[in-house]
Amino acid sequence: MKTDTVEFLGWLKTQIPLLEHLGISQLTWDGQTLKIPTPLAPNVNDKGTGFGGSQAAIATVAGWCLTTLCLRERGLECDVVIADSHLQYLKPVTADFVTQVELIDTAASDVLAERVVERGKGKLALVVEVICNGQVCMRLEGLYVAIKR
Repeated sequence: MKTDTVEFLGWLKTQIPLLEHLGISQLTWDGQTLKIPTPLAPNVNDKGTGFGGSQAAIATVAGWCLTTLCLRERGLECDVVIADSHLQYLKPVTADFVTQVELIDTAASDVLAERVVERGKGKLALVVEVICNGQVCMRLEGLYVAIKR
């Protein structure tokens, strides 16, 4: 079942109100890659570059969204949380940016869904990247856990 991303984003903003303040107005999802375009202006720091806290929040949400969407499209409603993350700030964000997360191994989402069905919970390791001007500026390596409702 393909997700309506406009409807999903509207619902998401009711669940995580912070997203309204970060300037997120769209996301794209093709079943393997999730992209969240984000304006720099509401996420700027005192140096005129991307605020690390905004990048961390958007990256965390991107992985959460991918995990949630993978499960929803398999008919599973779960509570998703991030259990562990590691952030690397590689370059300053100097313009509008895109946060991207991809299922490198699509079988991983199948394993996640199987675990949720069999055990009531499962986990998914993801790498989320903040990309600005074609360069990876920040990378989040996270472990997301899904618990069946």
